[in-house]
Amino acid sequence: MAIQEREVLRGAEVRLIRREERGRWDELMRAHHYLGMPGMVGNSLRYVAEYAGQWVALLGWSAAALKCGARDRWIGWRSPLRQQRLALIANNARFLILPGYRIPHLASRLLGLNLRRLAADWRKVYGHPILVAETFVDPRYFRGTCYRAAGWITLGETLGYRRSQGTYHAHGHPKMVMVRELERRGRRRLSSSAPLGFRMPEVTTMTISDKKLDELWVRLNGIPEHRSRRGIRHSKISILALVTCALVSNAQSIAAIAEWAARCPQRILRRISCRRDPRTGRYIAPSEPTIRRFLQNVDPVPIDAALRGWIELEDEEAVAVDGKRICGASKAGGATVHLLGAFLHHHGIMVSQVRVEEKTNEIPMVSVLLEPLDLEGKVVTVDAMHTQRETAIHLKQHKKADFVMTAKENQKTLLEDIETLSLDAFPPSAPVGGEAPRPHRRS
Repeated sequence: MAIQEREVLRGAEVRLIRREERGRWDELMRAHHYLGMPGMVGNSLRYVAEYAGQWVALLGWSAAALKCGARDRWIGWRSPLRQQRLALIANNARFLILPGYRIPHLASRLLGLNLRRLAADWRKVYGHPILVAETFVDPRYFRGTCYRAAGWITLGETLGYRRSQGTYHAHGHPKMVMVRELERRGRRRLSSSAPLGFRMPEVTTMTISDKKLDELWVRLNGIPEHRSRRGIRHSKISILALVTCALVSNAQSIAAIAEWAARCPQRILRRISCRRDPRTGRYIAPSEPTIRRFLQNVDPVPIDAALRGWIELEDEEAVAVDGKRICGASKAGGATVHLLGAFLHHHGIMVSQVRVEEKTNEIPMVSVLLEPLDLEGKVVTVDAMHTQRETAIHLKQHKKADFVMTAKENQKTLLEDIETLSLDAFPPSAPVGGEAPRPHRRS
């Protein structure tokens, strides 16, 4: 082994990414990982392995799979206990050695370094440790060697199914299920009904005033009921309220919403009007299939209209405007669905969304998108497409907002004006007692 390779093995360090590094982390994962980067379910942590200031590898951890036969049989827990303690398992959803660092034993070394700090980091961020780590390895591409070298064991294989549109479809590619205990008797602690020795956080919550809660109820109550009355066990308003609260609490998928609901304490289930079992007196959250079926059939237009403007923007919050075409969704005739959305920078929550029709484009829809939002004193960021005079005037004069716009070479005149602009005219931008910085090209 070359001397430099030994130095990388000895000197590499694994740490949590900083907030400003999130975009770079996601982009590298999206560009180089064979699964891309569609997002991670539930609670998650992102790590980077560094050597001499250079990024060597990326590791991502997310919430555990709701159900996994091989894992659940290995633990030996029953359904109620699994529901209570599933949060004590983390899934190694992504592991990527970046190009240029193909060094023997590097992967197992970095994985080991990450596992040494995972439980403590999880406790610091989410209020409880991790007892067991899990991962799913596709044998078509990998043999799981680095995991075995880091002390993981293979439990078996998945059944080779994927969930889509509320049903399971066989894809014919089972994955290896691998696990590792992060502390002694971690597996036993998961399956035992004995006290854990630490308090699990009830659920990630948000603070809602009584006034805002009453307003939410009025808004949700106006959404039409699409189900037949026969057989309804969970009311429309309780499902919608639960989904809304879960999304605001950073649940990013239906599975994550169901996980959030399953961990809700009785006081929250009662507050959002969930069904009460007359025999036990306990409030019951809707199951994942119930939530999925409801959301698949409800009309999203009145929901979007009802909730638009309900979430109040924090004083320091910035709003980003971005458009995208929805993969797998199409209208009659085969045209794709194009949406323009506004979301909060820090929380990633969508606060407004409009559909861009075929006969127009995103530019004139910005004013429609932002109309229901109180943006006075806030900062709005847009990409180069929306660097338009009309948009700037609308934001500054009509919405009383500041903005950050990107200038690229598709607007050469504007770019030249920026390059020749003297920053001496703007005192806050110039250092005190020194020369003003040179203008630089924005991209």
